[in-house]
Amino acid sequence: MKSFKNKNYYLFIPAVLFLTLPLYGFMNAIFHSLQTGEDWTFDYYAQLLQSDRFITSLWFSIRTALIATVISLIIGLSITRHFHGYLEKNAPRLLVWLPMLFPHFVWGYMVILLLSETGLAAQISVLTGVLPDTEAFPILTRDPNGIGIIITYVWKEIPLVILMLFPIYASIDPDYYDLVDTLGGNGWRRFSAVELPHLLPVLIETFLIVFSFTLSAYEVPALLGTTFPEMISVLGYEWFYGSSWDDRPLAFAAMVSVSIMLLISAGIGYLYLNKNRWKAMRGGR
Repeated sequence: MKSFKNKNYYLFIPAVLFLTLPLYGFMNAIFHSLQTGEDWTFDYYAQLLQSDRFITSLWFSIRTALIATVISLIIGLSITRHFHGYLEKNAPRLLVWLPMLFPHFVWGYMVILLLSETGLAAQISVLTGVLPDTEAFPILTRDPNGIGIIITYVWKEIPLVILMLFPIYASIDPDYYDLVDTLGGNGWRRFSAVELPHLLPVLIETFLIVFSFTLSAYEVPALLGTTFPEMISVLGYEWFYGSSWDDRPLAFAAMVSVSIMLLISAGIGYLYLNKNRWKAMRGGR
């Protein structure tokens, strides 16, 4: 009864209520991926490991999400680092965060309008004589390398990276930079000794957020991707809503596998950050 008197437990109620529906869906997916008739089996997971289509789709999804996430972090970090003083003004900050107001689906359509073979960039290239016709324009959307998907997510997630990093740069004491300069440090030492220790936890958290979202999102890969290789979310959708009911357990098994992989990644990130926090509290580096 003593534990119920601790009001701190009430702080978890909103989180528990928020996670109830996703948790129910996840448990339901696990149930359907392990059951065949009245028996329990791992056959559907074994079929996934033997499926070239699933392995190819999983690798394509991880590669695409990883490239989009790393590029978003690098560009977002560079913009925040060089312009954080300018971003303290309301107008520039709102202008940078403006893409966050649009859904990913809308941003995918904008990429098609701009960068498809008949898009605005191709038309301008032909009119200015850069290209003889629109067929000579490189294929940047619905391509087998996922370039259109990567461009969409990079364009859309850079403002999120800036949103996450800007408060860190705004809170760094300028005296730290003066100390590095006094000791003869260069620009790299200013970054590695002053900024990186503050940025690293947020960079890891932002990486996990962007990577997980990009890996599991459906609308942009469905709009800008190809039929093969397809992102894992598109493959799961096709298996679930396809003509064959036999593929539905495979869709559940694929989504459960991806969810477990993301949970493990988040757990590793949490343990790493927690370990560093304990070191910092004890006065270690």
